[in-house]
Amino acid sequence: MTPGADSGETTVDARGLLCPLPLLRLTAHLESVPPGATAVLLADDPAAAEDVRLWCLGQGQEWLGSEEDGSAMRIRVRRVR
Repeated sequence: MTPGADSGETTVDARGLLCPLPLLRLTAHLESVPPGATAVLLADDPAAAEDVRLWCLGQGQEWLGSEEDGSAMRIRVRRVR
């Protein structure tokens, strides 16, 4: 995990991992940051963005979207609680 461009934003690198490992890494990371912090998950598993979006809905976290970044997705989530 590395600091991102915005203060309070960190990056979780899950490239090369398949479901459910990207989501598990993101979940563990979000437990270690304060509410309001934003995490960017880097993942190349094609299911990761939808998995994270649905997880956010079920867990009350804020889905900020996803975008292609070369061969990986950048998935942004803000910890709400």
